[in-house]
Amino acid sequence: TDKHTKKPTMNVAVGGVPRLAVFLFPSEMVFYAEQRSSHRRVLTLYNPYNFTLSFKMWCTAPSFYRVVEAEGSIRAKSCVDLVVRHLDVSPRHWGRRDRFRMEVRGGGQVGRREIWAELRGGQEEEEQRGGQQRALPHPTSQLLPTQAHLPACTGKAPWSALIGSCMLMLPLHTDSNSLVPRWLHVSTNQKLVCAYTLGLVTMVFLR
Repeated sequence: TDKHTKKPTMNVAVGGVPRLAVFLFPSEMVFYAEQRSSHRRVLTLYNPYNFTLSFKMWCTAPSFYRVVEAEGSIRAKSCVDLVVRHLDVSPRHWGRRDRFRMEVRGGGQVGRREIWAELRGGQEEEEQRGGQQRALPHPTSQLLPTQAHLPACTGKAPWSALIGSCMLMLPLHTDSNSLVPRWLHVSTNQKLVCAYTLGLVTMVFLR
């Protein structure tokens, strides 16, 4: 277990082995002590590559969390959901921040990504309402999506998820052996955007 407290980096090269980008969303998990539904969070790991990835999840405080399927493999151009449960939400741990590290291997490459997990008191809805009230005296501030806007978006969410999933299955521009027409090939950056969008859609459904 890594006990260092320095700020985590997104992806870290391992020795002389080429670095592999890790597509893990969301980038942070927040648990609310008084909201039981938030004691369970879902991380989605995407594999946009043409080879199978093996993965393993590490945590700086394993006694505080239970990760369903913390180790396994993911087929090419597919994804897997990892359920993370917080096991101790007592007040003495409010404000505690821990780190999770995802390690992936495949195609002769290694990749790592680290994300934060934080336990807060109260409920998520109360925190959002407080943030909205603090923003009211500032009419020039940028409007951000809140939970009140989510129901209007849920009708389009399934289509967004379907389109994003299809794009993740498309071959890369560098894949010259694919039977898919060349004009349907996409770039790694395009797949990254789709993976990020799917992560946001997943969060909408969970709420």
